[in-house]
Amino acid sequence: MGAEGLLKHLVDGLGGCFSSSLGIDLSGAAPEEVFKWFLAAVLFGARISDKIAANTYREFEQNDVLTPEAIQNTGWEGLVKTLDAGGYVRYDFKTATKLLDIARSLIEDYQGDLNQLHARAKGPEDLAERLQALAKGIGPVTVNIFLRELRDVWKKADPPPQELVILAAGNLGLTQSSRPRDVLDELRSLWNRDGSADRTFADFENSLLRLGKDFCRKAKCNICSMAPFCKTSKTRIDAQV
Repeated sequence: MGAEGLLKHLVDGLGGCFSSSLGIDLSGAAPEEVFKWFLAAVLFGARISDKIAANTYREFEQNDVLTPEAIQNTGWEGLVKTLDAGGYVRYDFKTATKLLDIARSLIEDYQGDLNQLHARAKGPEDLAERLQALAKGIGPVTVNIFLRELRDVWKKADPPPQELVILAAGNLGLTQSSRPRDVLDELRSLWNRDGSADRTFADFENSLLRLGKDFCRKAKCNICSMAPFCKTSKTRIDAQV
């Protein structure tokens, strides 16, 4: 199988963007869709399972709490109740406070529109700093999750690839480097040459993240659909016997 077939197999098999799986459409950078994804990124950014984070986002969706104004109107107790309903119990209090701070900062400083925050940012680093400044507790992990899926939408969205992406890409022989920026350049070049027209680079990057997180990190080569294309799977499988 050539590179084009490998990339298609990877994205189709592992799934692309997390935002798409939640029904969030970032393609047009509509303010309401961008905020929905930021809300989801905040939930995914904690040390909690993806399933609980997704379930909790669904609770916000079901209760129509998907804008900065709706978050403010819901209030702290209402937010805690929504978080608890999704299973987000361990982080409910501080996340409710964080969401209220985010809503207040966005409304006061950017008219509730994250696109305005992006427009005012001087570059990728300033963009990341502005996002982190929205509320205490927004760290690099949350910002990376958020911006990774906006690479094809916001010009200044350019976070380094996560270690799990680098791990998966290396295992598949898609990159020869371990330096994040070099890896990103190699993966971009590969996708521009062999990627699917109906998918985006963000889909590709997120597929690598899923592969690294669910299989490579845990050495689950024996149940990984990408094992036939992996440069290290045979060694790992043999080691498990």
